[in-house]
Amino acid sequence: MKTKILITGIGGGSVGRQILKALKLSHLSFFIYGCDVTDLTFGKNEVDTFIKVPYANNKDYINFVIKTCIRNNIKVLFPGSEKELQTISAHKERFEKEGIYVPINSKQLIDNCLNKITCTNFLLENGFKSPISLKIETLNDLKKINFFPVVLKPFSGAGGSANVMIAQNKKELELFSSYLLLNGINIMAQEYIGKPTEEYTVGVLCSSKGTLINSIVLNRHITSGLGYKLGVANKTKNKDLGDKLIISSGISQGEFIERSFINEVCEEIALKLQATSTINIQGRVHKKEFYIFEINPRFSGTTSARAVVGFNEPSILIEEKLNNKKIVPFFKYQTGIVYRSLVENLIT
Repeated sequence: MKTKILITGIGGGSVGRQILKALKLSHLSFFIYGCDVTDLTFGKNEVDTFIKVPYANNKDYINFVIKTCIRNNIKVLFPGSEKELQTISAHKERFEKEGIYVPINSKQLIDNCLNKITCTNFLLENGFKSPISLKIETLNDLKKINFFPVVLKPFSGAGGSANVMIAQNKKELELFSSYLLLNGINIMAQEYIGKPTEEYTVGVLCSSKGTLINSIVLNRHITSGLGYKLGVANKTKNKDLGDKLIISSGISQGEFIERSFINEVCEEIALKLQATSTINIQGRVHKKEFYIFEINPRFSGTTSARAVVGFNEPSILIEEKLNNKKIVPFFKYQTGIVYRSLVENLIT
């Protein structure tokens, strides 16, 4: 009998769609319900049944999703967008009381990691490497910055490298900060570290009981194509950063590499956080240390790429929780390059 699953936010290049693609690569058998806030959604034709839902901030959202799960005997719910993740995490117990498994981390872990200032403080307090980061509330706060280049980015409520800029001097810092603050964006200034060729995204998978299962490291290819968000010539005197300063996009592609010290650092972080699902850690190797930019406390845009090489996070969590299968820690998966592309889709 097929396990019935609901994935929210299945449109476009969303995390929900990456979960969907991963589950389609699983050896398990599923009947997949997919939902989004609009009928004009890319993943509509790829699920067994599509359901239109209210926005996550709608007062009826949780009741609608719970009733949908009960009515269709759905056993697993995957939040596929950050807003839905936050809303569902606040009501996780309600789903559990109805026998619905929600493979996510605790609300506290999610909230702490989604706030990049809180996340950076956690890393530094626990002895992990992270770039210098400062919260910018007014232009007066810029006086505290005596390091360049600086990455300006939202410290909450953003994804896919939206509203991210690189300032290489005080003039650019003031100009870009003024623009972001005028648009009501909560920003932080973070030291730009490392070469673009040394950027990594790391998935760490923990069981529902908080035990470590495995981790996987992708050396991101961000100098061109879909992985490239922003690039400027390096005008600073710091040649250790390369000729060009680059910010990656929210689309990860590149080479899955053999186990290294990066795995060990990220696994230690996951255990410190008491993760009970998957987390995604992004950073760069600089002077033989792994500096962490941010932690996404959820499935990531790399979920489907990981499944291609045999690291299928959503499938493993279902097996572990619903099928009571003992997952062998540090199971083998493939290494190699995985690239992504755009695909045209007729929505009917």
